[in-house]
Amino acid sequence: MSFWDRIKPSTPAATATDTRLSPDGSRLELTWDDGARSAATAQLLRQQCPCAACVDEWTNQRTLDQTKVPADLRVKQLQPVGNYALAFNFSDGHTTGIYPWKLLREVTQPIS
Repeated sequence: MSFWDRIKPSTPAATATDTRLSPDGSRLELTWDDGARSAATAQLLRQQCPCAACVDEWTNQRTLDQTKVPADLRVKQLQPVGNYALAFNFSDGHTTGIYPWKLLREVTQPIS
């Protein structure tokens, strides 16, 4: 094994190949490059927002009170961020979170 083989990541991170937002914006469904499918509600996505307004940058502690995120929250707009993430515009006006594929894979639930 060469030096270069040892420094390469052993397994590439999963990447979403298809994103589908429900017509009312309440649910996101993802299809992954390994064939898996997963989904999450807009409320769950907002509760897991990784931005500096929702997570303290120094302590990594969540500052967003997740119980205050309404169940009827919607995603108004979805857009890719490069080849590595998605950004959402939520109905509560929040727009600053960038959700990398790895985070989305962790927080979404498998569907069949």
